[in-house]
Amino acid sequence: MGFQHGRSRTQLISDGSVVYAEALWDHVTMDDQELGFKAGDVIEVVDATNKEWWWGRITDSEGWFPASFVRLRVNQDEPMDDYPTHLEDAQAGEENREGLGLFLGPGLPCKEQMRTNVINEIMSTERDYIKHLKDICEGYVKQCRKRTDMFTEEQLCTIFGNIEEIYRFQRKFLKGLEKNFNKEQPHLSEIGCCFLEHQTDFQIYSEYCNNHPNACIQISKLVKVNKYVFFFEACRLLQKMIDISLDGFLLTPVQKICKYPLQLAELLKYTNPQHRDYTDVEAALNAMKNVARLINERKRRLENIDKIAQWQSSIEDWEGEDVLSRSSDLIFSGELSKLSHPHARSQQRMFFLFDHQMVYCKKDLLRRDMLYYKSRMDMDCMIVIDVEDGKEKDFNISVKNAIKLRALAGDEIHLLCSKKPEQKQRWLRAFADERIQVQHDSETGFSLTDVQKKQALLNARKSHLAGKPKAVTRTYYDFLMRQKHPSLPSAVPRQQVFMLAEPKRKTSTFWHNIGRLTPFKK
Repeated sequence: MGFQHGRSRTQLISDGSVVYAEALWDHVTMDDQELGFKAGDVIEVVDATNKEWWWGRITDSEGWFPASFVRLRVNQDEPMDDYPTHLEDAQAGEENREGLGLFLGPGLPCKEQMRTNVINEIMSTERDYIKHLKDICEGYVKQCRKRTDMFTEEQLCTIFGNIEEIYRFQRKFLKGLEKNFNKEQPHLSEIGCCFLEHQTDFQIYSEYCNNHPNACIQISKLVKVNKYVFFFEACRLLQKMIDISLDGFLLTPVQKICKYPLQLAELLKYTNPQHRDYTDVEAALNAMKNVARLINERKRRLENIDKIAQWQSSIEDWEGEDVLSRSSDLIFSGELSKLSHPHARSQQRMFFLFDHQMVYCKKDLLRRDMLYYKSRMDMDCMIVIDVEDGKEKDFNISVKNAIKLRALAGDEIHLLCSKKPEQKQRWLRAFADERIQVQHDSETGFSLTDVQKKQALLNARKSHLAGKPKAVTRTYYDFLMRQKHPSLPSAVPRQQVFMLAEPKRKTSTFWHNIGRLTPFKK
């Protein structure tokens, strides 16, 4: 039983049907009236009359939970735990298949029907998404461009980002899906190749996701003036769009790129290994996870440049170019003893390893939190050597826990010594990570724009003059958190998004609760 048969979730529940939802995010709560769960948990939906908060049940626990934290199952008849095992056993022969029929009950779908449900959902949501993008481009972007008295080109770029480029790409992508969609027998469709063919094209979402917080800030400023409120509402009505604010519409591409791995994971689950599409779907799932990981990483990097600029502004006696002129990420930092030619005198320094370069500073003798800039090393021109304990021939001294940095050209040599072997190993890993990241950035084309660098340095200067850190993402964070339910739970959940891409580092506040404003809820 899929939802494509036309019955709403409320009708199904009122008719006595059991409706299941799968948790996309963790919901941790201290309120005994709310239902807590982990990403991946399956919840029985008991009441879905309210669009934001549903009442659900997990084993013996019941309570309210945010509807945007879950996704209704495409195949509602799938038993909670035992079905996949029974299904695999059933493939062994006809007798087992009859046993499976008894297990599932009369009239319930086989694996092919479940794959059909997933395929139909992918096609349906993709068509809806194209309609949504078209409405934004024709209903908002085109109309805003006509009003040069209200919007500058720079404002339009901030508000809409590269959404028109996304629209053009998604139309091309949908054509590929339609070409490979088998209308008569959807379960035979082979759509995995479409994702593989366009896996690099999906990276355009990175620019959109990175810009989206700025778009929300710009919109929040404009809607404080009534003429903009009326104009945006007129655009929506003329295009006959559903009753959602502009910032809600613009959130959809962010959500869409995160949903592809979910849909592909579900498709793979119901695709037999013998199916012609199995290998492509498996590869497509990994490819879209990598896209999500890349977007997460780029988002983190861009949010970190403000911190790097603020760090540089706190360093005394800074000399030379800004860190952001070549670097965008702090890989590792720590205190090491340094020896360099021609002065083989040991010096305690604080080292900061960024991509492409390593900066080292001297601590103030009285104020240990104050750092003085001393110099930097170009990591693109250095080779890292693991030095064995004992006599070091270049410096003619005995060393322990040492690493040597030698210039690829010239006679520049630095000897860095840590206090413990574990610290040395951590630094060796950091140097290796730095090279890997530089290569990865080169392959993926990641770089900071001059505008991003200038804005980060400007924020840092303002922050330095104010004497306290600038809350760079607070406005955007508040925007995501401000909606509250009037009569049900009063506190909006503040949970971290469950990212299928499994990023190695903690995700930023940008990925908190991005499902709150979705215009397409099933």
